[in-house]
Amino acid sequence: MSETRLNVAVVGAGLAGLACGRHLQDAGCRVTVFEKARGPGGRMSTRRADGWQCDHGAQYFTVRDNAFREEVARWEAAGVAALWEPKIAVIGGGGRAEPDSVARFVGVPRMSAPAAWLAASLQVHSGVTIDDMRHEAEGWRLHSKEQGLHAERYDALVLAVPAPQAAVLLEPLLPLTAMQSNAVAMLPSWTLMLRFAQPHTPGYDAAFINEGPLRWIARDSSKPGRAGSEVWVLQASAEWSAAHIEDDEAVVTALLLEAFAKLGGPSPLGVTAHRWRYAKAGAASSRQAVWLPAVQVGLCGDWLGGGRVEDAWLSGLALAAKVLARTPCLP
Repeated sequence: MSETRLNVAVVGAGLAGLACGRHLQDAGCRVTVFEKARGPGGRMSTRRADGWQCDHGAQYFTVRDNAFREEVARWEAAGVAALWEPKIAVIGGGGRAEPDSVARFVGVPRMSAPAAWLAASLQVHSGVTIDDMRHEAEGWRLHSKEQGLHAERYDALVLAVPAPQAAVLLEPLLPLTAMQSNAVAMLPSWTLMLRFAQPHTPGYDAAFINEGPLRWIARDSSKPGRAGSEVWVLQASAEWSAAHIEDDEAVVTALLLEAFAKLGGPSPLGVTAHRWRYAKAGAASSRQAVWLPAVQVGLCGDWLGGGRVEDAWLSGLALAAKVLARTPCLP
């Protein structure tokens, strides 16, 4: 244990990891976050290129818990989140029958903005893929694909990554916990981002699709604070995505564009595809977060709570509370 402050490494800069890291840092811990992607956000992601941007992961988030309501209010005050009031359609029979009236929020000017805001006060190392961890007498050490074995030693580790990725890291040291993590089914999703020269306005801003390969389509340009060309996002169902998860990107693109055309969608000027192997958990876990005090390792993520953006944030908060209850940071 450090003689001054608890030194914590967080693997994963999605909302769960960032929420956990911020809470631990606010309590006096030293926190370092490692993220394999180019920036924070996880599935609260936005793809950007010349003249366009598109939220291709989480499409919006809702608020049920009072603590998360207060957090979203802070995001709104900081100008990184806003209410999105789309006109929503439901297409096809079965499944969801009517649009619900729940308030939907989005990041501004992109879905990743709240994550970037949280990360701004943390030490975040992007583009670093942690692929191994080892426990030594002086603490935990991490190994990354890009940098090899890191010199820093940590008193505690937080794994804020999808269950299958956590299982790979845990298996050599904690096989039982790895097995439990690996038992959590994660569902995939193929996503297309479409660009147009002119607005496509079919009479709705987003739609739940209850037939065919698609499950959600939305005019990303209808969200508050967006700039650039007209953009629509198409997300395939988990079942269809799983059946086509290893298909060539061009084949998937053609099939999903065909389904979009059947809904009256025009041919786009440009298309970008993204394959989410771990889009969401197949079923909610009974645990909001996992903390193993004997080895000072914790797990958090939306897969432990229910799959929503709110669940990710609450899971990170819950894990931070567990860490601090067992090993409080020193002032």
